[in-house]
Amino acid sequence: MSDLEQFRAETRAWLEANCPPEMREPVRTEKDAVWGGRDQSEMTPAQKLWMDRMGARGWTVPDWPKDYGGGGLSAAETKVLREEMARLRCRNPLSSFGISMLGPALLKYGNEAQKKEHLPKIVRGEIRWCQGYSEPNAGSDLASLATKAEDKGDHFLVNGQKIWTSYANKADWIFCLVRTDPTNKHNGISFVLFDMQTPGVSTKPILLISGYSPFCETFFDNVTVPKENLVGELNKGWDVAKYLLGHEREMISGMGLGGGGKNPLIEGAKQTIGLDDDGRLADPLLRGQIALFEVRAKAFAAQSERFIDELKAGQAHPAQPSMMKYYGTELNKARYELMMAAGGSDQLEWESEATEHGREVRGWLRTKANSIEGGTSEVQLNIIAKRILNLPGA
Repeated sequence: MSDLEQFRAETRAWLEANCPPEMREPVRTEKDAVWGGRDQSEMTPAQKLWMDRMGARGWTVPDWPKDYGGGGLSAAETKVLREEMARLRCRNPLSSFGISMLGPALLKYGNEAQKKEHLPKIVRGEIRWCQGYSEPNAGSDLASLATKAEDKGDHFLVNGQKIWTSYANKADWIFCLVRTDPTNKHNGISFVLFDMQTPGVSTKPILLISGYSPFCETFFDNVTVPKENLVGELNKGWDVAKYLLGHEREMISGMGLGGGGKNPLIEGAKQTIGLDDDGRLADPLLRGQIALFEVRAKAFAAQSERFIDELKAGQAHPAQPSMMKYYGTELNKARYELMMAAGGSDQLEWESEATEHGREVRGWLRTKANSIEGGTSEVQLNIIAKRILNLPGA
């Protein structure tokens, strides 16, 4: 038996013995996702047990170095772990902006003290992070941000406002872009970290058309940020920001893969449309649309696996996250459009127990933000045209 085969056998046995049965059920709602953080009161016993067990092994982030709490696995071992988790239908033990965005940036740009302080806590789900990027007048043109950080000797004094800050009202810490040189647009931005409990930080949820409030306005009023919380060089935060955005777009593209488990699109269509005498979906037009969607989804899943392999090996094109983000979000929007088409007018129901309080229609409305958050689809297409296709004038 090869070393990798041995690792697979041991991993399979460990997962079978340690993943609670409740954590092998398909993810149905946002409450099924585990975000960790200081406040873990909303986690079920099974969720906490699964997060703690995986975190103790470093397998919430299996390919991070062991020195920083990760699993220290090779790319091949990490792939085996993912495959075995998928085989058992194990849920992701921890969803985290620390894992998907901040962690990679700290590994590249952070100093040793910052890595030792923050990365192990991210791995174990002890601290929940949010992202302070967009502002009311700095969205697609993010480099126009105005939130300022004044140098006060041993600390910065931060004043300003961020918007569309996902889960800011639930986060423990924030990674934030601030202006430290007002005379230089791109080379006057710095990347800082600070605790959301710091005096002067406040948040206000933004109600979306789906009826939910995952986004917030975030306000900074004379917030003291220690100088040791500066990541990278002063006024060089744009480099950190761009690197992190690539990982954010990779994360957002993952929604195109769906949640795993049973296919809600096909199952829902069977219930509402019914089957013909041959056991096929009774509506041939919808059947064809679903078949085309499934082909595209499988192709995207294969491309996603290849992209992750290339990314880990340092061989991915710098603009490839934009391609993945664009197609993943469009695919997720198409999935929900077909769900709505299959459900007919009943699918628009908003509050009853029968529709789980409008789970599908609220999800459909939420997808409208997919092509805006993390960089609009138009911005992604411009990046693809310019940097991948090399189109003239792009």
